[in-house]
Amino acid sequence: MKKTCAIKSLKRLAVIALFAPVAAFAATGVHLDKAPVSTDQKNLQSGARLFVNYCLNCHGASAVRYNQLYKIGLDEKTITDNLLFTGEKTGDLMTVAMAREDAEAWFGTAPPDLSLIARAKASAAGSGADYLYTYLRSFYRDPSRPTGWNNTVFANVGMPHALWDLQGVQSLEETTDENGHEVQTFKLSQSGTMSKETYDQAVADLVSFLVWMGEPDAGSRKTIGIFVLVFLAGLYVLTHKLGKNYWKDIH
Repeated sequence: MKKTCAIKSLKRLAVIALFAPVAAFAATGVHLDKAPVSTDQKNLQSGARLFVNYCLNCHGASAVRYNQLYKIGLDEKTITDNLLFTGEKTGDLMTVAMAREDAEAWFGTAPPDLSLIARAKASAAGSGADYLYTYLRSFYRDPSRPTGWNNTVFANVGMPHALWDLQGVQSLEETTDENGHEVQTFKLSQSGTMSKETYDQAVADLVSFLVWMGEPDAGSRKTIGIFVLVFLAGLYVLTHKLGKNYWKDIH
């Protein structure tokens, strides 16, 4: 009897764990926009440049070395001249110089490492890329927050809007539609250096790079996988013909 109850309890916990992400997103009513993730080297290079210039000040990518950027078409000179800080080498990990204690004092918590952020943010409500693409476009000015910024995807976020000079400053407007549902819209109160379309593409490039960092060898793995499947298919045909030839006199 006790064993049966324990099994039922485990099943309930499994169901809760499975649907918890859905419930969380349903409760906030957040819609995740589809991220236009690209594997094109130009887009990944643009994303790498944005990551180093805007993200690497606070967030590290300790599972990735600078020389792995060779895989997206960057050479050593380009990396050294444009992406490395003084004293760093292309074989170094993409770590951040800011001390964890200082980060906790300034932001309330240390900024997370972004090596696997695209995977970590995946949920039943959308991919990690969709989450990041929507998140980076959903900051708005909020004077009540310590940093002066808030986000509709991550309410009361501790991170300031690092890309605000590119996007501009958004304000959040809340209205009610004819059905009585609350509608949130953004209004650009101060223009940035990029148009909306250009900024969206820049964010898409950055998200593409974050996805790439989660598995830099994904392209090679998929190519090898195709060759393996073709080889196995050919091997199956040969094995099948060999088997028929071997058993023909028996049958």
